[in-house]
Amino acid sequence: MNAENPGPIEQSFSMKRTASRAEASWKFPLIASALIYMSILAGCTPHPTATAPAAGFRVALLTPGPVSDAGWNAAAFEGLQLIKSKLGADTALVQTRSPADFEDAFRYFAARGFNLIFAHGFEYTDTAIEVARQFPHTWFIVSSGSQSSSNVASLSFNVDEATYIEGVLAGGVSKTGVAGAIGGIELPAIRETFDGFRRGFLAVRPTGRVLVSYTGNFDDVGAAKEAALAQISQGADVLIHDADAAGLGVFEAASQAHVYAFGAFNNQNAVAPDVILASAVTATPQAFLKIASEVKAGDFHAGMLEFGMRDGMVHLVFNQALAAKIPPAALARALAAERTFLASPPRGPAAPPH
Repeated sequence: MNAENPGPIEQSFSMKRTASRAEASWKFPLIASALIYMSILAGCTPHPTATAPAAGFRVALLTPGPVSDAGWNAAAFEGLQLIKSKLGADTALVQTRSPADFEDAFRYFAARGFNLIFAHGFEYTDTAIEVARQFPHTWFIVSSGSQSSSNVASLSFNVDEATYIEGVLAGGVSKTGVAGAIGGIELPAIRETFDGFRRGFLAVRPTGRVLVSYTGNFDDVGAAKEAALAQISQGADVLIHDADAAGLGVFEAASQAHVYAFGAFNNQNAVAPDVILASAVTATPQAFLKIASEVKAGDFHAGMLEFGMRDGMVHLVFNQALAAKIPPAALARALAAERTFLASPPRGPAAPPH
């Protein structure tokens, strides 16, 4: 099975949010566009049976959106590829169509004897907990999950630490005192991401405002662009997003209106180098590899897994192409906030003192 000739499992679980960036008419370069489905396991069939586990280490990934988003889902796919190359695992990727397909996707891989299933999003939590009870020999890892069990772990990154620093930087760069945040679906993890940004921004601009909008999905680039333009019309001159593929619309709006923006989850600086000041990056690939290595070695323990800047799993990447645009005082405050997080305990406070 391959990208040119998709197999049954791709067809069964293909996500409804499949609008490509080209269909959305975005104009920025896309490094990851050729990677979709390269890791799909060959020979899949649409109706799994409860057979004995196959030999070898097998790892699957479920994503709620396209891995060509240069952000949230792309980072997870990079992790899957790293597991394949470093651990010699057989890997499979499915972009789920809707919540109604979560259970089928989990059961498909668990019934085929997969050792480990990553589900990249908070929305998979309840289904993972339910299905895992029937497949005690398969590990289920839910990114940004809210629960754990004997064979289900929740993997969270304190990305609000990095977005706090982005907020500090935004507060020093903004001329209007107004910033904007555009999200996809309003989920707890996204609210936390924006809360970190807001705290950082208001630490520098106590009388400032942070406008927040949600488009209701993660793939409508046009809707995200319109939401961003609406915030810009209200005075926002710095934007942050947590909208996966739709975040590209935020970058389009920022470029069109000549305002600044921030990247999320992956290093997106090269996606729109003329507007992105920095990217809040999570080491999702390294975290996936760490978990998979422990599972393969028989050393993994389920629970609520949490990583932050002190662990080296969250960091901020400045866009050197725009370094000259950042006032020295604003950069100094941002770097001071970063040092505070790095010196804090792994589960330290979300908002360092200034």
